Parts: sequence; C-alpha cells; structure tokens
Amino acid sequence: MIAPARFIAFEGGEGAGKSTQARMLADALRARGLGVIVTREPGGTPGAEVIRALLLNPPQAAQTGGWTAEAEALLFAAARADHVAQLIRPALARGDWVICDRFIDSSRAYQGGAGHLGDQAITDLHLFGSGGLRPDRVILLEGDEAALTQRLAARGEAADAIEARSAAYHRAVAQSFADLADADPSGFARIDAVGSTAAVHQRIMRAIADLLP
Repeated sequence: MIAPARFIAFEGGEGAGKSTQARMLADALRARGLGVIVTREPGGTPGAEVIRALLLNPPQAAQTGGWTAEAEALLFAAARADHVAQLIRPALARGDWVICDRFIDSSRAYQGGAGHLGDQAITDLHLFGSGGLRPDRVILLEGDEAALTQRLAARGEAADAIEARSAAYHRAVAQSFADLADADPSGFARIDAVGSTAAVHQRIMRAIADLLP
C-alpha cells in the first residue's frame, strides 16, 4: 500500500525555530523511506523567490516605510499562487510529503491580524490564487516572547523588513496565530518551541503521529 502524500506547514513568530524543525522533520521522514520536499514562503520557486526579495527588502522602504498591508498581502498571495502551482501541488501529486516553512496562516496572522486587513480578505485571496489549499497539519511553534527574541538575536543576522517591526506588532501576530489555532484545534498542533531542538522535535513527531504510515 502506498503511503498518502501529506502537507505539513510550520508557523510561528520570528525566532521560533521553524526552519530548523522543518529540516529535522524532513530527515526523520526520509529515514522512514518517505519522499520529502522542504520549501518555504515567501519563496520556493524562482518567481516566488523574486517576490520574497521585494517583500523582505522593500525598494521604497527609506522613503515610505515599506509596503502597505494591502500591497504586502497581494505580493504574498502572488508568490504563494506560483509556489502552489509549480511546486506544492506537483509534489503532492507524486506522492511526496511537503514540509513548508510558513504558508497561508502566516498571511492570516501577519497581514490579516496584525495588519488589520481581516481574515476574510486573506482567505479570499488564497481561494482565488491557490484554490484554498490547506495543510494536513499546521505545526504552530510558540514560546515565551523574551526567549524567542533572544534566540533571534543569537543568529547575528540583520533583521529584514518584517522582523524589524515593533514588539507590539509581533505580539499581535502571536495572538492572531493563537486565535487561529483555537478556532481549528484539529488542523493545528500547538508546540512549545522553548527547549532543546531535540526535545521540540520529539513534540512535533508526537503531534503528527496520526499522519504517519
């Protein structure tokens, strides 16, 4: 019997460890003999990566402060539409697992929630651009604000346009993610992201155990 393809998205605020945990999950799944594609948003395809650069380093930032929430939502939706059509759906059709570092729920939390556009506007864009595709499970990495801020600072990298926003903005993002998870407990797995990477990985493996072949 062929194991069904699955789509897992990692969500959470800055410094939550999404990229690290996505790679660790991919390694664990490959060790079970599964085909796995690891990708990210914005990005994942050549076209979407071009849009990523525009989003994270707005060309007009010095003059205007960057994109409006509306423009940002449209750019994310355009990048996602290309990503879904060119990479995610074909991979799932082949029977591969797809692990994505951020997906539609980031747009819902950042632009819809913290950006005050509302959830309906974001989900309507997603329905139009990407057919409303949803992950089989959303892994929401959550943690104490101070601990995640310290982890982000330890990277030693310059903050991009979104990471550099105010603490109040990022608290609003975290609250939006929590609200989304509360509204869809079967679709989200809320994971404590504080602790060793190995401990967090084990929490994630338990959270997706029902999806494993």
